[in-house]
Amino acid sequence: MKVLILTLGTRGDVQPFIALAQQLQARGHEAVLGAPERFADLVTTHGVRFAGVDDGPLRVLDSGSAVGDVAAGGLRERLALMRRMPALFTRVFEDCWQIASVGPGAGADVVVHNGQIVAGQHVAENLGVPAVLALPMPLYVPTREFAWPGQQLPSWLPAGVNRATYVGMKAPAVMFGRTVDRWRAEWGLPRRHGRHDPLRDPGGGRVLVLHAVSQAVVPRPADWPPSAQITGYWFADRQSVTTDALPGQPASADGGGPWVFVGFGSMAGPDPAAATQEIIAALRMAGVRGVLAAGWGGLSEARSSEDVFLAGEVPHETVFPQMAAVVHHGGAGTTAAAVRAGVPQVVCPFVADQPFWGQRMHRLGVAPEPITQPRLTVPALAAAIRRAVSDQRMSDAARRLGDKVRAENGVATAVDLLEQALSGRR
Repeated sequence: MKVLILTLGTRGDVQPFIALAQQLQARGHEAVLGAPERFADLVTTHGVRFAGVDDGPLRVLDSGSAVGDVAAGGLRERLALMRRMPALFTRVFEDCWQIASVGPGAGADVVVHNGQIVAGQHVAENLGVPAVLALPMPLYVPTREFAWPGQQLPSWLPAGVNRATYVGMKAPAVMFGRTVDRWRAEWGLPRRHGRHDPLRDPGGGRVLVLHAVSQAVVPRPADWPPSAQITGYWFADRQSVTTDALPGQPASADGGGPWVFVGFGSMAGPDPAAATQEIIAALRMAGVRGVLAAGWGGLSEARSSEDVFLAGEVPHETVFPQMAAVVHHGGAGTTAAAVRAGVPQVVCPFVADQPFWGQRMHRLGVAPEPITQPRLTVPALAAAIRRAVSDQRMSDAARRLGDKVRAENGVATAVDLLEQALSGRR
């Protein structure tokens, strides 16, 4: 079968689909991955065929100011960001259809998409092929067991209220409704039952939903329909790994203290330069040394020193197991990599699903209480780092969790389910 994969988002929204494409190719299938242009090298160096879509809303993250404003602000900042989004998706829609109709994805038997790209299910309908929703987080399917992960919500909500919070996933239908309706009208498609619900096919039936998460991290809710499955994490195998030499091991013999990774991916607060200096101060207050990944706007440049190593972007699968702890923003992909590494974490969430992962890591006993951006001070971060590197129970819990995750093969399970779904359709 030929599979067209469409995804939009940061690196954590792209890398799992690289793993899916690799597994499909290993099974003899054809896979094309449509993703933001900025990830072309990331995809192709993993041996996967790439098709670029416009970076669109990712440009909002480039300066970092919008995310910083949302993380530090409230409803007004969120509404302002929502108003900007529809105009940024027009080119994304154009690119998705070009890829699927006459580009590398032409002739696909199925479209696998992450929901965020918005166009996925509509492109599939116009092609007359099924759409499969694939997610690195349990974002769309309502459950009584936990509240909607797309926004920080109280953990004490009653079960009935938990399920109701998933109305938050109707926001994209409202935000992009006119844009989608315009495209569907141009394609000659009728209005859909339930409008733009990606959990439903054009006839109103349930679509297959694959969650690239470990059951050891998020057990499958008992009230989910059979169409919603948790497969295990999807980890991409690198064709080749090139890393800068790291200055020592987690507890090196030179007496300088353990090494701790700090990286916030594409997230940036209002003042990345000040945040970087505060992080360095917190590392020193905690008595540890730091590997800082500047990433894509998250931390500003600083000079390496005896106790701080500036690494730029680093391969998580290589670096994280060498660390005594990992400090990160709580993105789904970074959280998965830290879990697999089997090391304690300190989660400093900014927006969206990041607070959910921070609380999940804390409840699993592998991280202290997450530190949200308004509470991210030098003493608070230093205290959390000290606990992460010194609490033996936390280290043991992280190691056990990592063992469970490494024993899974989530991407193979996902391809099994895709093959079964397509075989049944044929």
